[in-house]
Amino acid sequence: MSTLSYPYADHPAPGNTREVADGVRWLTMPMPGALSHINLYLLEDRDGWWVVDTGLSIAETEDWWRQVFANELGGRPIKGVICTHMHPDHVGQSKMITDEHRCPLYMTRAEYYQARAFSNSNGSHHSSWLGKEFYLRAGMPRSYVDDLANAWGRRRNQGMSMPDMPSGYRRLEHGDVLTIGTHDWRVLVGSGHSPEHACLYCAALKVLISGDQILPVITSNVSVFPMEPEANPLKVWMESHDRFLETPDDTLVLPAHNLPFHGVRKRLRDLIGHHEDRMLAIEEHCVQPATAQDLLPVLFARKLDPRQMMMALGEAIAHVHLLMHRNRIERSLHEDGRYRFTSIDPDLPRRAHPNAHDAPDEGPIMV
Repeated sequence: MSTLSYPYADHPAPGNTREVADGVRWLTMPMPGALSHINLYLLEDRDGWWVVDTGLSIAETEDWWRQVFANELGGRPIKGVICTHMHPDHVGQSKMITDEHRCPLYMTRAEYYQARAFSNSNGSHHSSWLGKEFYLRAGMPRSYVDDLANAWGRRRNQGMSMPDMPSGYRRLEHGDVLTIGTHDWRVLVGSGHSPEHACLYCAALKVLISGDQILPVITSNVSVFPMEPEANPLKVWMESHDRFLETPDDTLVLPAHNLPFHGVRKRLRDLIGHHEDRMLAIEEHCVQPATAQDLLPVLFARKLDPRQMMMALGEAIAHVHLLMHRNRIERSLHEDGRYRFTSIDPDLPRRAHPNAHDAPDEGPIMV
């Protein structure tokens, strides 16, 4: 069986870059918590550089960027900023860089406008009546929304809230080609972790900048949130993985977290299999009606704080929504205001293997 291989044993030190392919430089920026870092990339053009993702909107990251500007660019300017998707660790410094270098921001349309929407709302969808109803129906007590608001208040101090965004952008679409220097980079759009996540693939270099769409060790969060309570993100996530399986297996994948790696098809099959296993375990658990909160021990091994609980509930709901789409689970609203999910596939006893599932994850990771 093939395994992933890692051509680099460690990350570049903050403020430094490492060339990983012709005209492609890798750098990292620090992050709080278990993730500890985000990988960012520079693409060399004939008369400047392009930035791919930007790090959190915190003073430490800005200081490291200024060191990169001073020491790593050979006196040439930033020509453009590409953000793979709208999460704070990817867009946090986009306004600083585009303002300072007077260069455009490139994103897909759904990612840009969702980033703008979140930066204006400060996450109020969690504490609105929609958020309260959403978490009540998931099985949570009414006090949970207050706990969540306090948890996100603490996270804002670590740069995890949405920053101000540049006032305009240039739209990326699936299949677009950006010619940067002597290389063509094709935009490949995936969904599920975020609405229209843009990856960049260079066939000549055999390099894929994957953002959070494909990570070698951790599994990106795929969740349903109060803003779109009937969403089915895991469906499009799985469909995206099917499409990315066409990527040549000798491609060097440059992810947003962990180390660059080879073995993209192996990793995609592992991710697909992991989610299929989780859904089967949920079906087995839902022989008796269960709320989303009841499903958390099926998916996660340890006690979760309110912020982790939000992501865990979102992931549990994403799994049951795909099972509902496949007509394997039905949902009913009970008198206590909570949704309960019940398995309905008569073929479940033949498919079930309750003692042979993947071990529950330690907890959801915010990527």
